Amino acid sequence: MLRQRTLKSIVSATGVGLHTGQKVRMSLRPAQPDTGVVFRRLDLPGAADVPARADLIGETRLCSCLVRGEVKVYTIEHLMSALSGLGVDNAYVDLDGPEVPIMDGSAAPFVLLIQQAGIEEQGAPKRFLRVKKRVEAKDGDKWAALEPYEGFKLSFSIVYKHPVIEKSNTSLTVDFATTSYLKEVARARTYGFMHDVEDLRNVGLALGGGLENAVVLDEHRVLNAEGLRFGDEFIRHKILDAIGDLYLLGRPFLAAFSAHKSGHALNNLLLRELVADPSATEVVTFERAEEAPAGVAGWLRPASV
Repeated sequence: MLRQRTLKSIVSATGVGLHTGQKVRMSLRPAQPDTGVVFRRLDLPGAADVPARADLIGETRLCSCLVRGEVKVYTIEHLMSALSGLGVDNAYVDLDGPEVPIMDGSAAPFVLLIQQAGIEEQGAPKRFLRVKKRVEAKDGDKWAALEPYEGFKLSFSIVYKHPVIEKSNTSLTVDFATTSYLKEVARARTYGFMHDVEDLRNVGLALGGGLENAVVLDEHRVLNAEGLRFGDEFIRHKILDAIGDLYLLGRPFLAAFSAHKSGHALNNLLLRELVADPSATEVVTFERAEEAPAGVAGWLRPASV
């Protein structure tokens, strides 16, 4: 049986929030089967809990932010992406501030933390969400869709009028039947443009951003001395974000995701459209690994970055 997974031990790290600029300590802890991923704000009275759920995404400007009453947890998408990529179903995320630390701007530091904690199987079956028919969300010329596929595949395309991005691959498909999250996705960093920085900071965003945690571009070039980790790091990061956003339904997908110029808001709208149509999905389990679609069982095996 393909089983649910959690962490073997508690692991902690300290970093800075990309948007708030606040230093925050984060701890990842094991959780019981069927808990899902639950964020806990230790800096608030009563240690307020916020489950990682699509219907609780309340802000989507440059990040996915959970909102439950007066409690907010910003920039959850990179950690959610790492948990999805390593097949972790259940975990508590303790924070002493309002935002998940940005680390180096990718999911790789979170992958390393999860591997440091260790992953263990639990007694309950892992529940996959199989998409049975195409569901789409649109916003002008932007769109995102999920459709039937026996595995997990993501296709993305972007459009930017910038010489570095235009020279890179602006469309990419990643199929986990033939490759791995760790090799193709986890190390891709978030990115931004110098001409946007002042405007963002004026509205209280990107206060913790810098060359150590993002790919930064001026009008002509990449400003980071080390350059890019992938020639098409920009599109790979969009796929990294999408994996994190999709995991807000709490189950790994059996589906093909495709998108053009999508972001956190449209990714979340797509999930809401999917949930609104009960006939569009079904929950499935697999008694034996060989019954699972090609690549799914292998995708769930721990590996190293």
